[in-house]
Amino acid sequence: MRTGTRKEGEGKPRVESAKGRPPEGKPGHHATEPVWEEPDNKTKPFIIPERVVREAFEWVKANRGAAGVDGETLEDFERDLNGNLYKIWNRMSSGCYFPPPVRVVEIPKEIGKRRLGIPTVSDRVAQTIAKIYLDPLVEPHFHRDSYGYRPGKSAIQAVGVARERCWRNDWVLDLDIKGFFDNLDHEIMMGLLRRHTDCKWILIYVERWLKAPAQSADGTITERNKGTPQGGVISPLLANIYLHHAFDEWMQRTCPTVPFERFADDIIVHCRSEKQAKWLKILIEEQLGKYKLSLNPEKTKIVYCKDNDRRKSHPNEKFDFLGYEFRPRRSKNRWGKFFVNFSPAVSSKAKREISRTVRGWRLHRRSDKGLVDLSRMFNPIIRGWINYYGNYYKSALYPVFRGLDRILVRWAMGKYKKLRRHRRRATHWLGAIAKREPGLFAHWQLLQGKSGWTAGAG
Repeated sequence: MRTGTRKEGEGKPRVESAKGRPPEGKPGHHATEPVWEEPDNKTKPFIIPERVVREAFEWVKANRGAAGVDGETLEDFERDLNGNLYKIWNRMSSGCYFPPPVRVVEIPKEIGKRRLGIPTVSDRVAQTIAKIYLDPLVEPHFHRDSYGYRPGKSAIQAVGVARERCWRNDWVLDLDIKGFFDNLDHEIMMGLLRRHTDCKWILIYVERWLKAPAQSADGTITERNKGTPQGGVISPLLANIYLHHAFDEWMQRTCPTVPFERFADDIIVHCRSEKQAKWLKILIEEQLGKYKLSLNPEKTKIVYCKDNDRRKSHPNEKFDFLGYEFRPRRSKNRWGKFFVNFSPAVSSKAKREISRTVRGWRLHRRSDKGLVDLSRMFNPIIRGWINYYGNYYKSALYPVFRGLDRILVRWAMGKYKKLRRHRRRATHWLGAIAKREPGLFAHWQLLQGKSGWTAGAG
């Protein structure tokens, strides 16, 4: 995971002991900038080098993000960069840093809404400073099948491993932890954190971040006595620590031969039989209960991995994992023969979300833009979808991108008089451009394939 830009010759912050005490170091300063004094035990009990603060800011800047409750954007923060970073360093080194409320944003879901907590830019820098120290202390202990928010790990790796294990195991236990980020217990979290570090300032500030109040759009302040906000820099790391002890470590100790994949709180377990899956479900629910967590009974399910060689019937023969839907699919082998294979492709939910996003662009109303302008504006997003969802069974993306081309046809009809009220003519016009310049839009090469451009089809 990227942690920011370092000066030449500088490595990660050194750790004095296995229990995670930060290193001492004398931060430099320039005559025109605030003086970053070397802390002493009387005025500044915690030693946080200037370079770590600047490294944290570079990480926050690279990851962008919206403004918090103070309305300050990254651009605003940079106008007085040295002064703002000095304030963070000074307060954290003195032990008097108190995080402001977290701005709550509700994101619509298919059922209900998901609450995101957005810290201020300053608080994101402060959280990143703690994360820079904490990451190397906990990362070596994490399970190899924990894929979420870890260096060298990714969601697509988890999907690939799950795909292969579904071929070798007939059953999947698809786990859904009920409101994990909202129900994470603060007392248990702090106890688990102390197993990895006795660094006083990290413990102090993590506890303050956990308890930082939430501020809704109408300005209402809500105190929090459990949970950690989705959207916080430190939250994914805390979630990994929590579930490492609540689930990963327990699975390795209790069921070492049972494979699983976990990405944050998304977990699937591979089982040899339905009986084993039912037994594990009971055990896992009991184990999670010890950490004040519970399974969602409506979303947790046992799934049969049906294919050509596994021909039983079961009420559940598909599941979603990280934006992919695993189910029986018609595939072609190297000799051109078709067979049924249990494999992943972009999920129906992800396709609906992509289509909703495309409709939100309102391309057909952007008659002030040219086709090249539109491609520059939206190609990075389209390419991101292809790079992720096109890894497996990419033909499942065709209907989504054909829908995008139909919208581009509407755009052409609105922009050019000769194409108005002539959908067929506009379709041929756009198709000719796609054949001549297939790289103009990222999805055109995907759709073109062997059978030519397919706008308006499907």
